[in-house]
Amino acid sequence: MIGQDEIIKLIFAFKLKYLRLQKGFSLQELSDETGLSTSYLHDIERAKKYPKVKKIQALAQAFGVDYNYMVSTQSSKKMQPIVDLLQSDFFKEFPLDAFGISTYKLFELFSNTPDRVNAFISTITKIARNYQLRNEHFYSAALRSFQDMHDNYFEDIEAAVQAFRAEFSVKTIDTNTLETLLTQQYDIQIDRTKLAQQAALQDRRSYYSAGQKVLFLHKNLSDAQQRFLLGRELAFQYLAFEERPYLTRLEQIDSFEELLNNFKASYFSAALLMDEQQVLNDFRAFAQLPTWQPEALRQLIEDYKVTPEMFLQRLTNLFVKHFDIHDVFFIRLSTSDELNRFDMTKELHLSRLHNPYANEREEHYCRRWVSINILKKLAVSSTQGALVDAQISHYWNTENQYLCLSIATPDFDNPSKFSSVTVGCLVNEKLRSLFRFLGDPKLPTRIVHTTCERCEIPDCEARVAAPKTIARKRKLEAIEGAIERLEG
Repeated sequence: MIGQDEIIKLIFAFKLKYLRLQKGFSLQELSDETGLSTSYLHDIERAKKYPKVKKIQALAQAFGVDYNYMVSTQSSKKMQPIVDLLQSDFFKEFPLDAFGISTYKLFELFSNTPDRVNAFISTITKIARNYQLRNEHFYSAALRSFQDMHDNYFEDIEAAVQAFRAEFSVKTIDTNTLETLLTQQYDIQIDRTKLAQQAALQDRRSYYSAGQKVLFLHKNLSDAQQRFLLGRELAFQYLAFEERPYLTRLEQIDSFEELLNNFKASYFSAALLMDEQQVLNDFRAFAQLPTWQPEALRQLIEDYKVTPEMFLQRLTNLFVKHFDIHDVFFIRLSTSDELNRFDMTKELHLSRLHNPYANEREEHYCRRWVSINILKKLAVSSTQGALVDAQISHYWNTENQYLCLSIATPDFDNPSKFSSVTVGCLVNEKLRSLFRFLGDPKLPTRIVHTTCERCEIPDCEARVAAPKTIARKRKLEAIEGAIERLEG
């Protein structure tokens, strides 16, 4: 995170360099005008030093501006978007070093091409305002990029889990063991009654009170959910994160550091509950089954005593590192028992942006996706617990086929709502060698698209909206064709 003093230095440095270049001064010429050494001016422009009052006055006189303009956070129309960005919470809190970005290098880009950078920043700002994007959207997108950059595998957290197991001699991971560790090692008590008594917290799974040193858990949580939340709290304590959320669901994200630490604690908990090597051994055995057996996947998840979402997300940690499977996506869809709307509430793409992906334009996701069909099945099913399904999704007019493993469950918050989680992997030779059951004729293959509005599949039995985007595209093509005929 960047401190306020550094931000002030950056803004002054940016103004100084911008004004110097506007005046056409070299550092030596500005030195001659002000009596300040070139090395000192160079340090100011690199945001290493901040001049005292008399030196600022000399600089202001050389540029023909007043003192207040030099020291204020206001600037000219051309510079103001960059100054606003430098002052923004996003810039202050975003951990550039996590992405290998030097603050100075970024600042140098701002200074060397201010007009172009200004136009770019203005464009992004206007798009963000138009679509009502907030810091939370940028932080969440940045976290997904951070996961992608690391193939969603974090060796330091995996190592921390092994160190935790060794330090506290953890062999069996059950609810009692995790609760005992919190109580004995960190003096944290568990309360399973008071949270549900608060009307505004009825749909919250947990809250940690740092002052009372109490972890409040909702009384209706499954054992798998409790174990995850207990493991997550152990992670916060063991890794000693200062910035962290206290409610399970993040209603607002105050900083990227908070969001990142929340992700790391969740990763730690999943790795604690599902040992890396054990998952690898078990999943390899499942993948080598000669036929698609949904009950085998369901049993594997039940054996680990975790939720389907936790298990499939854990697989995304291991696919690239251990199976050399790079083209992977994970999505979560939710709906109500009316089945009139499907929302993508979580997504992760490794290697590149895959289909399917979240669409913010109120379009209708393809009803041929296994992620949606399994929700429909669950809504009319009398089966208790999770439904498991799979499909090879072949995207229309492309060579791309994805093996999609999907699991649907009723929501914790409301049993009349349902959610599905799906992990998809691009079908190639590596995937065929991993999954023997890819050749099983009982494993269905369906032609799919992204959304109905963008779909060209003729006479689609699952269509729920007209292909408006395709109609606009064809209209433009007709106009271009007519113009070519006129020119010919």
